[in-house]
This record gives sequence, C-alpha cells and structure tokens, in this order.
Amino acid sequence: MTVFTLAFLSGFIIMSIELLGGRILAPYFGSSIYVWGSVITVFMLALSIGYLIGGQLSLEKPRLAKYGIFFLLAAVTAVPTIVWGENLMDWVFIRLEDPRYGSLVAASLLFFIPTCLLGMIAPYSVRLLVQHSEESGRVAGGLYFVSTLGSALGTLLTSFYFVLYFEINEILISMAIVLICCFVVALLADRSIVKQRVEDKRAATP
Repeated sequence: MTVFTLAFLSGFIIMSIELLGGRILAPYFGSSIYVWGSVITVFMLALSIGYLIGGQLSLEKPRLAKYGIFFLLAAVTAVPTIVWGENLMDWVFIRLEDPRYGSLVAASLLFFIPTCLLGMIAPYSVRLLVQHSEESGRVAGGLYFVSTLGSALGTLLTSFYFVLYFEINEILISMAIVLICCFVVALLADRSIVKQRVEDKRAATP
C-alpha cells in the first residue's frame, strides 16, 4: 500500500509541475504552442531517461530506503527552480529571445533533473512490488493505473484550483515538502520491514 500511495503522489506532482512549467515560462516566452511543445518535450525526455535509469537501479537489491531517496533528490533539485527561477529565466531570455529555443533551454534547466528523478520512481515501484515473475503484468498494470490516476488528479486540481488560489512558488514549495514527506514515509516503512524480518528470523531460530 505504501508503494502505491507514493507512486500516486509522484504521478500527481509530475503533472502539477508540468502545468506550472507553462505558467513559469509564459511571462518571458508567451504561452504559444512553441512554449508548450518545449515543456512537454523536456518532461517526456526526462521521464524516459528516468524510467531507464530507475529500471536499471531496481536490479540492485531494491529497498524502500533507496526508493525514498528518489523523492528526496527530486525535492532538493526543485529548489533552484523555486529560489533562482526568475534569475535563470532572465539569463536565458537575454541570450535566447526566440520563444522556441529559449523556452526549450529554460525548461531543460528548470525541470529536466527533478523530472528525471521522478521518472525513476515508476519502474522501481514495480520491482518493489513484484515477488514472482508471473504476477509482474498485473502489478505493473495496477501501479501504472494508480500513477496515471494521480497524474489526472494533479492536472485537474492544479489547473482548476491551485493556480487560482496560490502563487506558483507556494505550490512548488508545497510539492517539495510533500516529496520530503514521501522520503520519510519510505524510510520508516523500510525500517519497519527490516525490523519485522529480524524478529521473524529470531522467532524461527530454535
């Protein structure tokens, strides 16, 4: 249940940040199809690389503690966007006024790394949940259902409510706090599992 909940939240946050990306770039490059094309391209590319890396890392003794680190790193790498986002946008805009290439570079600098880290969560989640190869399809299907449901809800709530009542930085800070909380939950769950295994081993020892 822990993994499903964390996967749901990661899907929620990915789409929320993607929508906010367009709003962040708009004052500098507008909100044309070029800008949204840049944002979507950066997120899709970052996620695809994250899926690849996460899948590879999941082969090496997967644990919830390692899983939680993805959330923590995503929160940490979102800090530059929150703190220095405007300065970074100014720097890019001065050098690249073309909305196509300027928005592409800006979106890459602001969102590529945290999105790549969030992309690692999905394949690692599958590996944590799969106990037997014959159930991998069912587990993966259920997990991607939960993650995509989170993405849908993140899209809806962000576009319909969050941007109306909160500043963009307030939303991003909240997302970073949620990611840190996810790290803590994963760490505590990992310790609980380890403790249970130790107790079971002691109980089994004559």
